[in-house]
Amino acid sequence: MVNAKKESPNVIVIYIDDMGIGDIGCYGGRFVPTPNIDRLAAEGLVFSQYYSAAPVSSPSRCALTTGRFPLALGINTFLEKKAANKRCEQRDYLAASNFSMARAFQNAGYETAHIGKWHMGGGRDVKNAPSIYEYGFDEYVSTYESPDPDPVLTATDWIWSAKDSIKRWKRTEYFVDRSIDFIRRNKDRAFFLNLWPDDMHTPWVPESFANQKRMWNDEKAFIPVLKELDYQIGRLLDALDEMQLTENTLIIFSSDNGPSPSFDALRTARLRGTKNSLFEGGIRMPFIIRYPKKIQKGIVNDKTVLCSVDLYPSLCSIAGIKKEKGYKGDGEDMSDALLGKKQTVRKKDLMWDFGRNKYFMFPKSKYDKSPHLAIRHGKWKLLVNSDGTDMQLYNMDVDKYELNNVAHSYPKLAEELKNKVCNWFSENRMQD
Repeated sequence: MVNAKKESPNVIVIYIDDMGIGDIGCYGGRFVPTPNIDRLAAEGLVFSQYYSAAPVSSPSRCALTTGRFPLALGINTFLEKKAANKRCEQRDYLAASNFSMARAFQNAGYETAHIGKWHMGGGRDVKNAPSIYEYGFDEYVSTYESPDPDPVLTATDWIWSAKDSIKRWKRTEYFVDRSIDFIRRNKDRAFFLNLWPDDMHTPWVPESFANQKRMWNDEKAFIPVLKELDYQIGRLLDALDEMQLTENTLIIFSSDNGPSPSFDALRTARLRGTKNSLFEGGIRMPFIIRYPKKIQKGIVNDKTVLCSVDLYPSLCSIAGIKKEKGYKGDGEDMSDALLGKKQTVRKKDLMWDFGRNKYFMFPKSKYDKSPHLAIRHGKWKLLVNSDGTDMQLYNMDVDKYELNNVAHSYPKLAEELKNKVCNWFSENRMQD
């Protein structure tokens, strides 16, 4: 193994579970102050048109890891038991033969770690998922939705248990403790770290509500959990300061998909849709990048359309490392935009598939339930079902809330985009 250059940036990807764009202060959130996340924004660069590649956990995480659209990976919704996976026409886990951003950094001599939620295979009745080591990680700590969960977090096969050694309200603290330990042990070499907390996903169980199960989906429980998450992010930032690593550490802060519940769209900043929807509230996520050595602080990029599939090639470019041999991805190198050099216009269209049959989970509100295909082409976004029904076209420059369907006003454009996304779905759909 080669050693990463001393000047190579450390990379930390903080990927929050089910956080809405309206949860945090720098995007207009008003639930509770989020001074530490806002500090990241003030000291870095904020994007207002960043997209997850899926509106739910597993496909979103797989896309971020590989730089591929989930459709190409055969991961269509959250990974469940084998029978449920089959009903949703998906595989049981992300094959380790796929490309992996962590593996590219590991190949370049970085020390690599995954700490937090995995949900790309393993758990429930799936016993044959590859080890997390096989995706390019030197060490890991993970939850029950993984092939080898940390026993202090998994007294039972569920998202949390009162019998867990690390209680639900202490999980992010535990993940940050483990992250700081990893960083401290590797502070004299380049490192790549996934920090993927899971406590913004329901149930919200702050210590004060530990015995009040009826409150675990309530805003009163959500607020202290959000406050605690922000506090723990602050601990991580302070540790980087204390170890004098801040200047040369690139931090990305984002979320895997939209929120559920949304509290009447307050958590989506009034965008239409929630988790499990291809409307903006399900896929337009907060995105902050801080890298003091290269990025001017306090910038907002409201023009560049960025997606999680862009991160693999972009971060390799910024770090000056090679992608894996034969790498093929669906994203593009957006490093100039990520470094704040210019508001890059993307060349490749973005495409989504979610909810192709009745077995998928959908938003409770019919208004928030979207067609199962979507494409973003420049300023235009089209949604449609693969049989051509329910075609909706929106101009994102003037209608990010998706209120005015203009498909009838631009029939030629709508037909072209419909054909493109439907052909993409047909050509890449997993075959039995």
